[in-house]
Amino acid sequence: MTSDPYQPDGRTMRERMLAGDPYVADDPELEEWSHQAFDLTAAYNATTSRQGPLRRALLEQLLGAIGEDTVLRPPLHVDYGRHLTVGARTFANMGLVALDVAPITIGDDVQIGPHVQLLTPTHPLEPGPRRDKWEGAEPITLGDNVWLGGGVVVCPGVTIGADTVVGAGSVVTKDLPAGVVAVGNPARVIREL
Repeated sequence: MTSDPYQPDGRTMRERMLAGDPYVADDPELEEWSHQAFDLTAAYNATTSRQGPLRRALLEQLLGAIGEDTVLRPPLHVDYGRHLTVGARTFANMGLVALDVAPITIGDDVQIGPHVQLLTPTHPLEPGPRRDKWEGAEPITLGDNVWLGGGVVVCPGVTIGADTVVGAGSVVTKDLPAGVVAVGNPARVIREL
């Protein structure tokens, strides 16, 4: 007999979320985390390119970690920020959406085109739990020296190996190995590098 994953089990919604189990996002503690992230991203997105030290300070408050010489051009959008880690010398062009309900790990020297979406949230297929606002999440990992073209969407649970290039507008629904070029919807490997 299996237990119902949508029933209380003694853990907080935060504990459930961080464990990768179903949780309700409008839990007061999670809402407070979200409000903090929205306030920090609003402040970050209001900065200009001449405010480098302020931008860096805001990102250090917002993100789980950020490497040296990393640039994330505004606007940036996150759910919590604290579950997003970005390596050194990484560049993300404007419009990055990183829904970091589960951890998002971005390696060193990664290049991210404009309007890329990194989406960790999942939702139940069953109408009842979906109506009751249950959701889940699966982590995303981008290896070192990955390049995501403009408009790429990376779906929950995906890992993209080091040195891989994903063509503009692609939707990555499954893991991609290191050292390949992938394009399309769903993204498919078209050659090795």
